[in-house]
Amino acid sequence: MKSSIFSSEWWLDATAGDGNWGVSSVIENGKTIASMPWVRTKSFCGVNILSHPPLTQTLSPWLADPPKGSKYTRVLAREKDLFGKLIDQLPDYQAFSQSFAPEITNWLPFYWKGFQQTTRYTYRLHNLLDVDSIWSGFQENIKTDIRKAKKLGITVERSSDIDTFLDINDLTFRRQGIKFPHSRSFVKDLFKTCELHHAGTIFLARGSDGRVHAGNFIVWNEHCAYYLLGGGDPQLRNSGATSLALWHAIQFASSVTQIFDFEGSMIEAVERFVRGFGAIQTAYFSVKHIPSRRVASFLALRSGLSSFTRQKNLS
Repeated sequence: MKSSIFSSEWWLDATAGDGNWGVSSVIENGKTIASMPWVRTKSFCGVNILSHPPLTQTLSPWLADPPKGSKYTRVLAREKDLFGKLIDQLPDYQAFSQSFAPEITNWLPFYWKGFQQTTRYTYRLHNLLDVDSIWSGFQENIKTDIRKAKKLGITVERSSDIDTFLDINDLTFRRQGIKFPHSRSFVKDLFKTCELHHAGTIFLARGSDGRVHAGNFIVWNEHCAYYLLGGGDPQLRNSGATSLALWHAIQFASSVTQIFDFEGSMIEAVERFVRGFGAIQTAYFSVKHIPSRRVASFLALRSGLSSFTRQKNLS
């Protein structure tokens, strides 16, 4: 099974902070054959929560590939055994919430331990080496946007200018009446760490006058690249620059990894946009466990109030 960048030690140090995360693991004959990272997030009113650090799409178990020639029934039995051991090693918590990578297709052992699951979706491009095939899979509106941007003289550059990118990204949130959910210093530090590990870059789309129209921040390992953040100037949103910048990011990803993940597409307008790139709808599991009914009720109320506040801010 391929591992995700989000399970890397350096990623968890950068996003969760040293001392705030750990790993359940199963070792056999001196080798790790199963692992599951966990992160202790800031508790709310004393509730002990294991969840995701910021900007971390998935946080999921990893299993070594089963022995060659294993029967399917044996594979399932092995997964039940290993997942059970990983769950039993988790530190004490009052609420657990993690989204598993799409590679995890069997959450049944978690169900038997009292966990619940919600199916969510992302969109993925495979076979990145065949960029001509990827281009042919784009919907016509995406191709039209890209051609329009080029005709307007917009060019895309690979950049380390995180400040300019954050300025553009902030404009996107402001247009929606939403405050950018992460501190600039956090994103800047994460970007520097990604650059240090040759695992992250920015693409900026500029007009002939030098003005930045749009940009994106992608991260990757040898298995998959992720569209971590993106944004555009609301005054220039019809230039096609967002599509052009993403096309450059996809072409770059084809040189360093195998898959391009558009990272979560549950918002209808976002889903419509990324679907236009011909990506494959891909399911993944959001798994939760709140043993106490009292804590479950409290967190549900908190979530409802937060949702109500967001709606008020947008109205």
